[in-house]
Amino acid sequence: MNYPWIDEYLLSKPSVTKDLQADWNWIRYQIGGKMFAAICLDSENKPYYITLKLDPAEGDFFRSQYEDILPGYYMNKLHWNSIKADGNVPGDLLKDMLDKSYHLVLKGFSRKKQQELLQETGKN
Repeated sequence: MNYPWIDEYLLSKPSVTKDLQADWNWIRYQIGGKMFAAICLDSENKPYYITLKLDPAEGDFFRSQYEDILPGYYMNKLHWNSIKADGNVPGDLLKDMLDKSYHLVLKGFSRKKQQELLQETGKN
């Protein structure tokens, strides 16, 4: 995988937890119980996609700019996008996309819940 920093980066955000969704063989990253990113693993447990949520227009733009960004793998293709884990998307752009996904899901909570989540520390 071209992004070995991803796990540490995501877990450094407030209230982020991760788990393994065994049926899908995905490592899911969640805030408040809602997924905002996932690392999709193959049959040998090697990452092949990083899936995240974006505003539909922004996701469409990124997909038009990078061949390694695809509509969400096994997800709603309007809101979710998958990045090839061995692809050529710049790391800084992937970090920006992960940040946007985190904030997009966070905004789905009430203001009170958002404040609570932003004050908590993540747990593995």
